[in-house]
Amino acid sequence: QVQLVESGGDLVQAGGSLRLSCAASGSIFGINAMGWYRQAPGKQRELVATVTSPGTTNYADSVKGRFTVSRDNAKNTVNLQMNSLKPEDTAVYYCYAHKGSWYSSAGDFWGQGTQVTVSS
Repeated sequence: QVQLVESGGDLVQAGGSLRLSCAASGSIFGINAMGWYRQAPGKQRELVATVTSPGTTNYADSVKGRFTVSRDNAKNTVNLQMNSLKPEDTAVYYCYAHKGSWYSSAGDFWGQGTQVTVSS
């Protein structure tokens, strides 16, 4: 129903910056949140940052002050500006969108993931 296409993953030195982008297409009506999750080696997938249609943002404590999530509703895109990157940020980053009820995971949609690697 919803397709999410990610771009921007790369290898970067610690302290550097990357910008991830995700474009939503398909049956996009009703999307009320978009954002990013990540899965680091040996760890569970975790929320990085989300933004709801009204513009409310939510960040993981580990990225607050370094990452900024933004959503362009007109373009159906969500971006993640990542600054002051640390090796601990190394992970596969997944674009996320939610459609419909807040209480149903059936409304979750995922991109295929993009690799971010931060070297020391």
